[in-house]
Amino acid sequence: MSVKRTKIIEYLNNYLRIDDLEDGCVNGLQIEGKEKISKIVTGVSLSQRLISEAISKKAEMLIVHHGFFVNAVPSPLQINGFWKNRIKMILENDLNLAGYHLPLDAHPLIGNNISLAKLFGAKNCQPFDVGFVGELDKEMDFKKFVVLVEKELGVKSFVLPYGKKKIKKVAVISGGASPYYIQAIEMGADVFVTGDMRENVVREVEESGINVINAGHYNTEKLGIQNLGKLLEKKFKVKVEFVDVSCEV
Repeated sequence: MSVKRTKIIEYLNNYLRIDDLEDGCVNGLQIEGKEKISKIVTGVSLSQRLISEAISKKAEMLIVHHGFFVNAVPSPLQINGFWKNRIKMILENDLNLAGYHLPLDAHPLIGNNISLAKLFGAKNCQPFDVGFVGELDKEMDFKKFVVLVEKELGVKSFVLPYGKKKIKKVAVISGGASPYYIQAIEMGADVFVTGDMRENVVREVEESGINVINAGHYNTEKLGIQNLGKLLEKKFKVKVEFVDVSCEV
């Protein structure tokens, strides 16, 4: 079974409400390819390796969380190096490329952050920037919570244990969001789970007295794109395959 490209993109643009957030990339279709779609490959971050996988799996569409960002491309009139090679591969194989960044982080049903919060056992979740904050059923030893996070995500995290020994309120923003520990404190969180750790944040967190877990940028942003693939598979009856090309950070 095949579906028109425009039908899939229009559905995702509406479902993810891409106009609700300002972003540093084009959310939606980034490079136009074949009109008819019967196989989709999804992945976290665009790379030549991921593009090659999509081509080898005979996909007509590649959907990623990290696609082309406006501030990352040297210039619209200067496409060289790995940018040239990526675009060349995509165009030569008539592959559609779509990217969904902040709308996929923030979505309240399938997004990265609501998925992480639920995975860690947080309930009654409320929006927190593009993330969410919720509460565990009962207080939990912070060290045991770290073990839970690492087990669920299959990672070895970087931990700043500067808050309460027993935690209950959990704030989550995936990816490069460590400075948002300030808002997490304002939300009354006992622990903030994120995906990076900036140098200045370490001592600030220590002096502010909150627990922070850096579980990795890539590893905290796999769930949303996987959920999106399942959604499309169910909605349009097309084949969707997630390809894990980890950068381990």
